[in-house]
Amino acid sequence: MTLSLFLQHVLNGISLGSLYALVAIGYTIVYGILGLINLAHGDIFMVGAFLAMWGVTRYHVPLLASLFLAAAAAMLVALLIERGAYRPLRDFKMSAFISTFAVSFFLQSFMVVFFTPRPQPFPVPAFTTATLRLGEIRLPAVTLLIIAVSGILFLILSYLVNRTKMGTAMRALSKDMETTKLMGVDVNRVISFAFAISTLYAACGAFMWAFKFPSVSPYSGVLPGLKGFIGAVIGGIGSIPGALLGGFILGVAEIMLVALLPRLSGWRDVFAYIALILLLLFRPGGLFNVKLTEEKV
Repeated sequence: MTLSLFLQHVLNGISLGSLYALVAIGYTIVYGILGLINLAHGDIFMVGAFLAMWGVTRYHVPLLASLFLAAAAAMLVALLIERGAYRPLRDFKMSAFISTFAVSFFLQSFMVVFFTPRPQPFPVPAFTTATLRLGEIRLPAVTLLIIAVSGILFLILSYLVNRTKMGTAMRALSKDMETTKLMGVDVNRVISFAFAISTLYAACGAFMWAFKFPSVSPYSGVLPGLKGFIGAVIGGIGSIPGALLGGFILGVAEIMLVALLPRLSGWRDVFAYIALILLLLFRPGGLFNVKLTEEKV
């Protein structure tokens, strides 16, 4: 393998890892605050992509406007789910966890019944199909777009969590919810904000995923949701830096596996699940070992 080919695979891995990291962030924010693994997160991802596609193809809304409207609609759906399904069960962790299964299946079935069960083409901007060249390295524009947008979103999230009052409240809730309540913090408002921001990042990931793989269906959030969850576990679910690192590691590992061992390309998902099992067995806290880390969020 030449150096240029190796670098191209690394860039592709970083691009894929960025998408996994955006999904993993949603899992880790909610888990860090509530201790809840939201298994419907991947389906919220799907809702965002599906609504953006539907807005362009059915109602002829300009793509950029459709992306904004779809992100807003996905956030509204997430807030309704949090208010109606998760909040009443907040003190019953197992019941709340089981309810995430029900919400996941409900969203999939709703999209099948009221929209379509078949995969639909996603309208891709023309510029994302271009390919740039840097010496012998071919750089698809969509790969550069994903890396650039993801980097900006990660910086915004870092500022939000570490430099704002809402971020401070989120970190306080992740440490001790009862004490935070006694300090006068509106816990419901903070948790709703956490669901909204995690959904926004999932929606952004969904749009870029659809640019890279231009097809959406009621089940298109299952695989990205699982991969995002694995990335969160690799880094240490409950840790935002861990979610970022875990997503990147998983994305690069998958691409390099296919590049170095092309005969095993059909096993890339199997290896991801094996990695998840081994981590849960030998290092359940992930690379950041969140049990020993002071700040989870």
